[in-house]
Amino acid sequence: MASGVRSSVVSLWLRALFSDKANLFREIFYIFLLLGVCPVSVVHADITDGNSEHLKREHSLIKPYQGVGSSSAQWDFGGSTLVTSQYVRLTADERSKQGSIWNTVPCFLKDWEMHVQFKVHGSGKKNLHGDGIAIWYTKDRLQPGPVFGNRDHFVGLGIFVDTFRNDIHGMDRSFPYISAMINNGSLAYDHGKDGRMSELGGCSAEIRNRDHETYLAIRYSKGRLTVMVDIEDKNEWKECLDISGVRLPIGYYFGSSAATGDLADNHDIISMKLYQLMVDHPPEEDSVDWTKIEPSVSLLKSPKDNIDDPTGNFRSTPLTGWKVFLLLLCALLGIVVCAVVGAVVFQKRQERNKRFY
Repeated sequence: MASGVRSSVVSLWLRALFSDKANLFREIFYIFLLLGVCPVSVVHADITDGNSEHLKREHSLIKPYQGVGSSSAQWDFGGSTLVTSQYVRLTADERSKQGSIWNTVPCFLKDWEMHVQFKVHGSGKKNLHGDGIAIWYTKDRLQPGPVFGNRDHFVGLGIFVDTFRNDIHGMDRSFPYISAMINNGSLAYDHGKDGRMSELGGCSAEIRNRDHETYLAIRYSKGRLTVMVDIEDKNEWKECLDISGVRLPIGYYFGSSAATGDLADNHDIISMKLYQLMVDHPPEEDSVDWTKIEPSVSLLKSPKDNIDDPTGNFRSTPLTGWKVFLLLLCALLGIVVCAVVGAVVFQKRQERNKRFY
């Protein structure tokens, strides 16, 4: 199918070089639409549908949360966290609160996907609420601190749902804002800049005070980190960020934390479900000790360069064969347009010269 379409494009271009029919260019445009060169607002979500056979219950938090916090439980909590039969409230709508809940079982899966069902709500009006909620995959757990209720200089992955703008100069993005950060313990999270200096990418999402729960999907597979959101309760994932070149070890802990400051909100976790992804790895990776890998990400720029790139989307994505084809196609189209214009100009000159004979 694709090869036939490509040959049709080439054929049309060749005809355009030797024909003055304007509708040929219209045909070329239709072919480009078919190939997907023209942008469309369609999101392709490579997210598991949550088949129960992949669910890892030892890493999942599900209602009614029986035994949470006991000595034999697989989840433990601290700070202001309140566990009910319907939700886990990390913070109430009160000022200066911190709470967290953590899996007590380290995760030894190389490829995984975490689905988080949560709700952020409160009495605060627009821009008068805070601070936010975080999802963690880190080396240490239950260590309270200034980063949405967890320690700074953490080691691992943090996904932040920041509901309050601290940087008054960062008006290029709206809040709440979801972002990702990889840390080997050497970086500090800068609240004054809303974490912009260390973020890998992110998106704005109106997750607060919805009439329904909101969902976050975090997928890590073969060095690729993808975050998707569903804030409309339509069972449709929308891509928030997609980053290649990520390295995360095994043996870390999943958790969630939240914090309030001078402003407040209820930060509720309804469920956290971890799914194992069945992925084949190359044989050379069998000798790798995945417990000793340092959290890192390969970027064309340092995260600190994000100050000059307010979109936060400075990650490097690999050029697939399809992308290369589209780039070549666009380049070839430019050459053809130049050739057609040149041919028309040359023909005009030839006709003008004939008048002198």
